Amino acid sequence: MIHRRALLLSALAVPAAAQVAPRRSVDPGVTFPEAGRRPWADAIPVLRIGISGGENETDRLARNEPYGRLLEETFRLPVRLYPAPDFAGVGQAFAAGRIEMAQMGAANYAGTWIDTRGAVEALVAAEADDGSIGYVAIMVARADSGILDLAGMRGRSLAWADPASTSGYFAPRAALRAQGIEPATYFSRTGFAGGHEQAVVAVLHRQYDAGCTWASGQGDFATGYSRGALKVMVDKGMLDTRDLRVIWHSDPIPAGPIACRAELPEAFKEDMRRFFLALPKTHPAIYEGIERGGGTGFRTVTHADYALVVRLREEEAAERRRRR
Repeated sequence: MIHRRALLLSALAVPAAAQVAPRRSVDPGVTFPEAGRRPWADAIPVLRIGISGGENETDRLARNEPYGRLLEETFRLPVRLYPAPDFAGVGQAFAAGRIEMAQMGAANYAGTWIDTRGAVEALVAAEADDGSIGYVAIMVARADSGILDLAGMRGRSLAWADPASTSGYFAPRAALRAQGIEPATYFSRTGFAGGHEQAVVAVLHRQYDAGCTWASGQGDFATGYSRGALKVMVDKGMLDTRDLRVIWHSDPIPAGPIACRAELPEAFKEDMRRFFLALPKTHPAIYEGIERGGGTGFRTVTHADYALVVRLREEEAAERRRRR
């Protein structure tokens, strides 16, 4: 586990559970949808799936192609994968009606929900090994940099992952500012690396002194924790964690949902919930591919699980308008 420090943002803690208990992959009796074309397919001639940024496009497509094929085989309709160049691209695709479904970060979902006036709906989110739907934002520096903690970053450079990423920008910036640290003046410079892997690579190549990314915060740091960007990079042979040091982390952040267009038929939404809830047991390799690490599976979520993140996004937007 990550060593806990005092610089945490309690406002970004996972919201309290809704009154209606969520359905979970670990529940008894969870079954995978039976194969066959559905009546809702008449309204969705092609199921278009948005694939968020965070790693290179080739790897994203390779991980998600079996997932797309399984959707095709299960529901008997064409499936197309649309890799977005960055996190904001998924939100823009939803707003333009170019995709039906996508896995999103919490801040990206909140921003899209605001921008589209509620035109997206959260279906399920991934559970961590302890059954929570939280993860953490982390700040990493080179192990040989001499930087041991956040205090050592004063006057140094910091790479954000992506401007629409919860853990790679939104959550750490909000957490630091809540503690009286203004990133624009505390760090010598900040910039966007173009994704989570890119932020870590920028640190390893000494382009930035530290970078922000995401991790489960559970398991062994040597393997990149149980889930997260570091885990993916270790598994690909791109990273030896001995080269890095975690110098800061946030409080738990609600895991982003797999979301769909809110206008789609309720029968479609229920079929997708059943698909994802049963996926870890019935097709573990495909689950592993899209989740990139451990965890207990998925649980159903609603917009209420992200109400706090929506409020923080609205406050951020209001502040930007005041500065203009």
